[in-house]
Amino acid sequence: MKKNTQTALISGLLRVLSALPYGLVARLGEALGSLLYLIPGKRRHILHTNLRLCFPEQSEQQRKRLARATFQHVIRSYLERGLQWYGSAQAISDRVELDSAIELQDRYDQPTIFLGFHFAAIEAACMYYSIRHPVASIYTPMSDEATDAVSRERRARFGTVMIPRHHSARAILGLLKAGRPIMLAADMDFGLRDSVFVPFFGVQACTLTAVSRLARLSGARVVPFVSEVLPDYRGYKLRIYPALPGFPSGDDQADALVMNRFLEARIREMPEQYYWVHRRFKRRPLGEAPLY
Repeated sequence: MKKNTQTALISGLLRVLSALPYGLVARLGEALGSLLYLIPGKRRHILHTNLRLCFPEQSEQQRKRLARATFQHVIRSYLERGLQWYGSAQAISDRVELDSAIELQDRYDQPTIFLGFHFAAIEAACMYYSIRHPVASIYTPMSDEATDAVSRERRARFGTVMIPRHHSARAILGLLKAGRPIMLAADMDFGLRDSVFVPFFGVQACTLTAVSRLARLSGARVVPFVSEVLPDYRGYKLRIYPALPGFPSGDDQADALVMNRFLEARIREMPEQYYWVHRRFKRRPLGEAPLY
């Protein structure tokens, strides 16, 4: 009962935030992020560890500035979920700019996997695409059932087919072959199953091979997309890139490295907008000590 009440309160707060001016909510999120960054905690420790591992060339002061900016974006993204989950289709569309290297369609002749990454604006980008075109999305269920139910319902409100991670591959392949694109993110540590260790910013990272496997079985092209928070509180930009050439290659390890290198290049363009608060290096190769 307590968790259900908490979920209802969060949903109510997001509804209120969806009715406020976007710029005000964004500023509130940044201010709250700056405040929460001052409080020592688990997420701040993870954030600093990730930045130390991935940007050893930076000074401690540079990494602290980057960490603070990251916290601002993370907390801001939580508050802006009010618009993304409860705002109208028009309100969301008005806030997203599109820059696509491919022709967007309701149905693709070639199966298409949209490969996303955990930047601060990923939710806005996915919601925007779902308004324009039918899509399916692979997601990781939340531990709290009430919160997970709200999350699924809100993300599916424009017709997105929500597919839990580790769902039957047959169902996913059926959607791809029927012409419905699949959105998924493969830049988190989801466990050793169907994963390999490849470098990410020079550190061995447990990386999913599911993208290669799905593309191989379905004949899908893999199209990366990146979501950016625009300056001056203008909203977001969804950038859709050309399909990864020669992907899948038949070598899952080589494909995983291609994904990580693509992501590294995009992170270097806007490092403060990446979700460094996740334990990207949670699992270690045999014999290596924990990093967190």
